[in-house]
Amino acid sequence: MGDPPKLRNKFERPKRLWDSDRLEHDNTMKKEYGLKNMRELWISDSELRKSRREARRLLSLSEKDRKKDERKVLQKLINLGILKETSVVDDMLGLKVRDLLERRLQTLVVRKGLAKTMRQSRQLITHGFIALEGRRVHSPSHLVGTKEEATLGYSRQIDLSVKEPAEKAEGPAPKSEEKVL
Repeated sequence: MGDPPKLRNKFERPKRLWDSDRLEHDNTMKKEYGLKNMRELWISDSELRKSRREARRLLSLSEKDRKKDERKVLQKLINLGILKETSVVDDMLGLKVRDLLERRLQTLVVRKGLAKTMRQSRQLITHGFIALEGRRVHSPSHLVGTKEEATLGYSRQIDLSVKEPAEKAEGPAPKSEEKVL
């Protein structure tokens, strides 16, 4: 009932925050996928960690108990396009953060050619130029399902061609004023 007493983060910080190898890897991922900050990468990592944890839980159950939940968990990832239809629970353990980042709206806009760069993609989304199923989406981190992907497009017409700045009209040079003493 009502609001939760305390809002919680959707991510966990890495245990070794200043590890140089991890920082280097995270920075390359951040640049490649046009992420605003490391927090967006950590959120994706946390989502993936939840899926892997659920897969390990399912593998620890007996065959009879596993069947009920197995299809439900797999179907979520199949609908998002992260796993294939023929996937099994073991395939969930092999997922990488890159698999999840490829399904973000920001990434799909660039891959479909609606934007030229990740940065431009992010800007188009936040300013309301991108729509899914005819509805504007303002969140670059929105995970796009396979059914929604076909409906990805512009919400209104936009011209992305780069225009050269108009050259200054050449007129008479401004006269320099002479000081009279």
